[in-house]
Amino acid sequence: MADTVLSSVGLSYQYPQGVKLEFPDIHIQKNQHSLLLGDSGTGKTTLLHLLSGLSKPTTGEAHLMNQSLYTMSGTALDAFRAKNLGFIFQEAHLLRNLTVTENIKLAQRLAKNPVDDQAIIEMLDQLQLKDKANALPGQLSRGQKQRVAIARAVVNRPGLLLADEPTASLDDKNTDLVLQLLFNIASGYGSTLLIATHDKRIKDQFANSYQL
Repeated sequence: MADTVLSSVGLSYQYPQGVKLEFPDIHIQKNQHSLLLGDSGTGKTTLLHLLSGLSKPTTGEAHLMNQSLYTMSGTALDAFRAKNLGFIFQEAHLLRNLTVTENIKLAQRLAKNPVDDQAIIEMLDQLQLKDKANALPGQLSRGQKQRVAIARAVVNRPGLLLADEPTASLDDKNTDLVLQLLFNIASGYGSTLLIATHDKRIKDQFANSYQL
């Protein structure tokens, strides 16, 4: 189906000498922003890694933009993921020796896209980070680092934007701000959101959710 962004069937993951996790089937259409809800230890991050091709499952299959994730490997998978997927991790993982702008440009290069300086300036302005364009990550607050990570994740206009616990350590006011920011960014860049969280405060803002 042309408008299907992400689908998975029969995914499970067996940890070595550990627990086997079995996951619900996922089916997400374009602009159908969705939640993965579950307490700590239910495998939310593991599932995100499977759905992004960062890990391979014990059983099952997943398709991103109608492309099977587990039939590709190496540079082909990296390039496909860089073009079609944005991942906002719990920690920002910014390269500390690169400026804010350089960190974002790197994402464009990894996707084999031309560097678009004007688009980066406009995005930093939208995220209220324009004055930090030439700052190093060590000069940023935690919230600013998170916004840079969001900018890096969406700069290539990915079909799917994954976020791992983006509101976990935030108070109610900042939770609302980050959610609205993610919705606005996703809308502006044509991306569909999938957020993994144990934060039940945000459940009512999503029509589509999966319980782990």
